[in-house]
Amino acid sequence: MSRPSGFTEIDVPDQSGKCFIVTGANTGIGFEVSRVLATRGARVLLACRDQAKAEAAMAAIRQKAPGANLSFLPLDQADLASVRAAVELAAREPRIDALINNAGVMTPPLTRTKQGFELQFGVNHLGTFALTSLLLPKLAQTQGSRIVVTSSLAHRGGKIDWDDLNAEKSYSRLRRYSASKLANALFFFELDRRLRAAGSPVTAVGCHPGAAATELGRYLGPLQLLLPLTRLLLNTAAMGAWPTLQASTAPVMPGNYYGPRGFREIRGVSGEASRSADARNPEIARRLWDASIAMTGIDPGLPPA
Repeated sequence: MSRPSGFTEIDVPDQSGKCFIVTGANTGIGFEVSRVLATRGARVLLACRDQAKAEAAMAAIRQKAPGANLSFLPLDQADLASVRAAVELAAREPRIDALINNAGVMTPPLTRTKQGFELQFGVNHLGTFALTSLLLPKLAQTQGSRIVVTSSLAHRGGKIDWDDLNAEKSYSRLRRYSASKLANALFFFELDRRLRAAGSPVTAVGCHPGAAATELGRYLGPLQLLLPLTRLLLNTAAMGAWPTLQASTAPVMPGNYYGPRGFREIRGVSGEASRSADARNPEIARRLWDASIAMTGIDPGLPPA
């Protein structure tokens, strides 16, 4: 029986000589992406907060690929100082072929980053914005390099509260998560427009994993009890990694968005995915870009498209 048409990890070509940064690489989708890239011959920098967990992940990958070229890159996206330090270390690499922005948090209690930002917006979007912006000069040194930004099905219900970006007035875990994932979609949309207008050699694309059974839902509380009953309907972490792998290694159209092709994009092989109208709105995207510069103090240096 032939498999459905679409992209899976068996379609990832040889990656020898290339170098990838994968954020949140010690578990879940980030781990699976790192595993596949390493087995295809790539050098993979596992950008994680916890060195012990990163080393455990590298050991697990080396069990499957003894010669894997792996390295730990200290990174805490809840601290812009840590982001800057990670960029300084990464810039020492001879080349970087792709930055895979996979790290994120989902529905925690109200928490703040080191700089005082609401955690979900701060980590999922502002940390990604800062890391990407600071790495752009290094990425531009390699023709055909890519920036991959991970969004979510949840972006479709997302609305950005411009009057309360930092959750000083109110906080809803799910609404803030959806807003942060809309911000991810808007970021790669606007980044692509500006990179192309500037004639940059860097390509920006987006992806989402569908509904994957990973540790990201650790804050779901009692709802976690339902996960064993729903796992048959969800992607595994390995399956959820397929859209990220497609966005990172396959022929892509700049600015495209990739995700599962199964029912309602929940699971299945990867292909082109759909976005909400807000996620493709240039006015909202430009407003978010300007707000992100103001909040982080980091300017990617790309003029409006």
